[in-house]
Amino acid sequence: MHLGGPVDEVFDSPAAWIDALETRGYTTATAPVGPDADPGTIDAYADSAGRAGITIAEVGAWEQNPIADDTDEREAAIDACARHLELADRLGANCCVTVAGSRGDSWAAPHPENFSEETFDRIVASVRKILDRAEPDTASYALEPMPWIFPHDIESHHRLLEAVDRDAFAVHFDPVNMLSSPERVARNADFVERFVDELGEEIACVHLKDVVLRDELTTHVDEVRPGTGTLDYHSLLSALDTLDDDLPLLLEHLDDPDEYELAADYVREVAADVGVALRG
Repeated sequence: MHLGGPVDEVFDSPAAWIDALETRGYTTATAPVGPDADPGTIDAYADSAGRAGITIAEVGAWEQNPIADDTDEREAAIDACARHLELADRLGANCCVTVAGSRGDSWAAPHPENFSEETFDRIVASVRKILDRAEPDTASYALEPMPWIFPHDIESHHRLLEAVDRDAFAVHFDPVNMLSSPERVARNADFVERFVDELGEEIACVHLKDVVLRDELTTHVDEVRPGTGTLDYHSLLSALDTLDDDLPLLLEHLDDPDEYELAADYVREVAADVGVALRG
């Protein structure tokens, strides 16, 4: 497996990007360019990544709402996601990822209609349109799970995979985003092991975070740095080790480079403890 995370520096060349990754010991990363980059620049970054042994894990199509109530907004978001998926394919990235969207005012907000059957059908239709428009050769399209919309658990992942019915539709595994109840937090090892057992062959990328359940009413489940919460990383890494050797694992949502270094050190330490081969 490959370990990586974000690069905050402003870089002006593929060589500078590779240097920034190697300084951190990362062997995987998010896309270094966006869909508006010229083809020559995209190809230069893809070639440099290949020569350096860097896996491009994902292209993020964030801040898009392909299930919006407004038709123009919905169609613009579908087009944008398709363009990001085309970029992922050209870069040789594992996947293009975003969240399903929202029925609310924001692209990733809770809303009472997010769990309706109409919303499920909109998600299926939007994913099909994006995949059919982009027609990727190698990259997948995946929806990051969120606690307030599909997919949010094992069963809804199965249901979406079956309903979308496209080979290039994959799973993006972010366990913390699905640890949304006290019981699931308490039994997180069982949850991640079952998730990987049932859906592992579909996983294109993994986000690494941690979670803590606060002693406050009603329920407060907060995201924290890996190693400072209750996510069972020994079980998680052991389960993921049964999958593709090139699976990318990405750290995210930390405040500064020192926090990322601490998180990476913890993940490497756990990997060594359980005998998991981790590049990066």
